[in-house]
Amino acid sequence: MVPRSRPRRAADTLALVLLATALTGCGPVLDGSGNGHGDDGPVTEVPSIADVTPLADPRSWQGEVDINLPEPDIRPVEEDPAPQLPARVTDVQGTRVEVTDVSRILALDVYGTLSQTVFELGLGDNVVGRDVSSAYAEIDDRPLVTQNGHELNAEAILELDPTVLITDTSLGPWDVVLQVREAGIPVVVVDAERNLDNLAPLTQQVADALGVPEQGKVLGRRIVDEAAAVRAEIDRVAPSDVTAKLRMVFLYVRGQANVYYMFGRGSGADALITAAGGYDVSSEIGWNGMKPVNDEGLIKAQPDAILMMDKGLASVGGIDGLLDQFPALAQTPAGENQRVITMDDAQVLSYGPRTADVLNALAIALYAPDSLAAKDAS
Repeated sequence: MVPRSRPRRAADTLALVLLATALTGCGPVLDGSGNGHGDDGPVTEVPSIADVTPLADPRSWQGEVDINLPEPDIRPVEEDPAPQLPARVTDVQGTRVEVTDVSRILALDVYGTLSQTVFELGLGDNVVGRDVSSAYAEIDDRPLVTQNGHELNAEAILELDPTVLITDTSLGPWDVVLQVREAGIPVVVVDAERNLDNLAPLTQQVADALGVPEQGKVLGRRIVDEAAAVRAEIDRVAPSDVTAKLRMVFLYVRGQANVYYMFGRGSGADALITAAGGYDVSSEIGWNGMKPVNDEGLIKAQPDAILMMDKGLASVGGIDGLLDQFPALAQTPAGENQRVITMDDAQVLSYGPRTADVLNALAIALYAPDSLAAKDAS
């Protein structure tokens, strides 16, 4: 969406990892509505950070910046690769799995990262179903196997007769995964953590399970290299002096569930903020992991900008609702300027093949928000 500049109202206004083991014990929590890939509104046209002129004073920007990235550009590292089968792997839960057939693949997680990885490996034609976060042209015609947002549907999965299921612990109920395994279908559980350090390892876990280890090495290297290239461009735009970088915090909010968390060191959001050219305040204020936010923490942090998931902000009625929930935000620069950066729930902490795009978009939102524009998703 187009960045919205608003007048200042000082007195009354405002990685990855993944969430959730701390919140649910089983993986990330996203809003159940929508598909997370542009159907809920216009997509954002985001230029390359290398092609923009940063604001002379990035702290002067006022108003929310809402980013909804367009569908991913699927670029298989090889067309129609020949899997080496049987593929024998030990998954992240220590389970030995033998995969003898990859003709009917299901790759399911809360962000759609795993399905995109399969497509990028060149096996997209073998994918027979999708999760709600996997919504791009190449997969749109596959039946949905999640319901009520991100809830796995055992009947829908088994009806597709998959020959292998690749998933993590971000979707549930877990009994559905066990039911699929008990039906004799090989289930490979990969790492649920999403961060800048496991881009290649997570890709390799998927590739090894599908019998395309060499393609996994190529794809993993490409993802890492593209993220590194964007980070190098960000470093040229963002202030080198740490005191000049925008001070940031990541808030995870679900107003309807009365859940209000601030993510700190080791949460995954800290690495995301740093890589995008911001200054993560959590180390400075000693805010570790993911824990309930409070007025004292917000005032101590004094953020210039707040990063959130878009449905999280919507769940409290927008910026005004966030300020009503936490009046202390009005005593921070972010509150005074209503400086909130939101991104689609399924994108902001997805990492994987979209890492470079996410970092680039966040850096633009921080240092050149005036260069963003929106276009109709249709």
